[in-house]
Amino acid sequence: MEQNNSSIMTGFVLLGFAGQHRTWHVLFAAFLVVYVATLVGNTGLVLLIKTDPALHTPMYFFLQHLAFVDLCYSSAITPKMLRSFVSTDQSISFSGCIVQMLVYGTFTTSDGFILASMAVDRYVAICKPLHYAVTMSRRACIQLLLGSYLMGFLNASVNTGLTFSLSLCKSHAINHFFCDIPPILALSCSSVDFNVMVLTVFVGFNLTVIVSVVLFSYICILAALLRMSSAAGRRKAFSTCASHMMAVTIFIGTLAYMYVFHGTNRSQEQEKVASLFYGIIIPLLNPLIYSLRNQDVIAAIGRLGAKGFSA
Repeated sequence: MEQNNSSIMTGFVLLGFAGQHRTWHVLFAAFLVVYVATLVGNTGLVLLIKTDPALHTPMYFFLQHLAFVDLCYSSAITPKMLRSFVSTDQSISFSGCIVQMLVYGTFTTSDGFILASMAVDRYVAICKPLHYAVTMSRRACIQLLLGSYLMGFLNASVNTGLTFSLSLCKSHAINHFFCDIPPILALSCSSVDFNVMVLTVFVGFNLTVIVSVVLFSYICILAALLRMSSAAGRRKAFSTCASHMMAVTIFIGTLAYMYVFHGTNRSQEQEKVASLFYGIIIPLLNPLIYSLRNQDVIAAIGRLGAKGFSA
């Protein structure tokens, strides 16, 4: 037992996907393309918003940080996963595992609260347009953003601390492609009931707040749209919300599937696929959603292209 504990304290082995070494070249190529597209898409969105004065509004302030956190939590897990496809060394150090879990947990939680902040922005813009400049001031936006990052760090630090305070002596092999809480709890020789309860409370609280804010905002927005006499005004208001609603639906649905509706009848491979979609595919989808379905972003890309050709 002491020997096993020693190996745990020096590092873990990430088992990845079942049979991944038989199709490593396909998996590596596919996820490399996804990751490069994620890097280009999110970095491009951050730079576009930063350089185009027309996008210097509260909505795009939050979108810029949404792209940033997507970039961060995808980068916390994807490079290590890509390396596992082409290397026989599947190990990750104990400290590396802690850092990976902390970074991933911080930015995924922050992602949800930034989406909620964007819903508040749309609510104020459509339902209280005369008070928009005052309500969504620079100071208010920064406070909402800092609150999002604070909630992310609080959630990640508490659950990471509790997870690694356990006696992890069953094995040093993590049945996952990154250091996530549930597969590491499975290595504990002691009771994990308190850890599961805390994780459930945090995820439940975060989802409740995010969903409540989004639902309240969009119920009010829908009521305001129905009262609008101008069909053109309704279309314009709806177009500014459609991209955000799509991103929120994908985010909340995947998170709920992963943690809230977690059940013993679901295989570990299904859990990994859900984590894969949440941690790697969603960061790719967000810039695509906001680029292809947002007229302001499309116009900004057009202006940038025109400047490039005229230079």
